[in-house]
Amino acid sequence: MVACEEGAVKKGNKELSLKEGREASKTNVFSKQKENYYKLYAPEIPLNLDFCAEKVPVKKNYVYEKLDREFLVNMYWQSQTFLFIKRAHKWFPVIEPILAKNNIPNDFKYLALIESGLENVVSPSGAKGFWQFMPKTAKGLGLEVNEFVDERYNVEKATQAACEYLNDAHEKFNSWTLAAASYNMGKGGLNNRLTQQKVSSYYDLLLNKETSRYIYRILAVKTILNNPKQYGFNIADNSDYKQPEYKKIGVDSTVTDFVSFAKEMNITYNELKYLNPWLRDKSLPNPTNKSYIIKIMN
Repeated sequence: MVACEEGAVKKGNKELSLKEGREASKTNVFSKQKENYYKLYAPEIPLNLDFCAEKVPVKKNYVYEKLDREFLVNMYWQSQTFLFIKRAHKWFPVIEPILAKNNIPNDFKYLALIESGLENVVSPSGAKGFWQFMPKTAKGLGLEVNEFVDERYNVEKATQAACEYLNDAHEKFNSWTLAAASYNMGKGGLNNRLTQQKVSSYYDLLLNKETSRYIYRILAVKTILNNPKQYGFNIADNSDYKQPEYKKIGVDSTVTDFVSFAKEMNITYNELKYLNPWLRDKSLPNPTNKSYIIKIMN
């Protein structure tokens, strides 16, 4: 673009006003920015995926399409996936050794991630915590659940309970993939579907929408978190979330006021609840002198 006379510019053989020339210039700059910075990419789906060393039949059309959906959702819901990566850095080191101790494959940490986003969330049906236990299931697995203590919010204890469920499910189905699916829809419900449809693989089952997406979501999140830069996620050094430093103390008597208790420990009530979200009230009646372990910020 070159000037031709005062107040005008020339574009090719066309003479433009100065204002039109400026607008044309802006358009060209924006077009170049779009070309360089506004490109979107569909991910390439790996063909050698597995869950707990159980192969995924990616070459089946419907399997590929379901995987593709979950990769796209998690790639382009960037804020959520960034938070997944940051929280995983904080919580996977807590979850992994408990899985290993119980002979549960490491891939199940991604099940906790898609269940809750590694937050102590509450579902519309009342499931709570990282592992999203309903009250009856939690109690059946040995967790204490009442108005003062809810161990679904205790990550270590809830992970141990999840391991017990998963080992039982694996014994029943002889498949970690089916054990994971049963975590979403229940062992009885999954067994009924397998019997009715006369198949033995999760990938051959026709299931409800949530369970039919379940394993694919785990696979997508697992793949992206193992290769974040490949999928466009770049995180600055030292910006991941970390566990705070704390010590543990035993409590085997009634605590009448956790605000005063926290002050005696030289921490705030907020810090006490941050480290011990399973304490659900401002007090803890303990007539049986049960022993509890409470984390205290250093």
